[in-house]
Amino acid sequence: MIKLLHALIWVFFVFMIGYVVYAGLFDEVGVFVWVAIGLVILEGVILLMNEGKCLLTPIAARYTVHRSDNFDIFLLNWLARHNKVIFTIVFSLGVVIVICRLLA
Repeated sequence: MIKLLHALIWVFFVFMIGYVVYAGLFDEVGVFVWVAIGLVILEGVILLMNEGKCLLTPIAARYTVHRSDNFDIFLLNWLARHNKVIFTIVFSLGVVIVICRLLA
């Protein structure tokens, strides 16, 4: 159940990041893009404060001895391992595009 909840939260944030990129590319910069940016930044701060781990990770760790990168989420192992780097880059590019739209 924890893996499923973690995966659903992950999907939500992937959609938020995708929306930021979409809004920047298609000049749809409005209040919702700022909400998405704020939510993703808040999630990033939470991860930073928790040594880069989701708050659900220690809860999931109570129920298994496995410690592969995807032990606490329904993702491919390589994606779970590189998830933060991949989506930080995508999010950062999206924010840059949004800012460029605002400055243009």
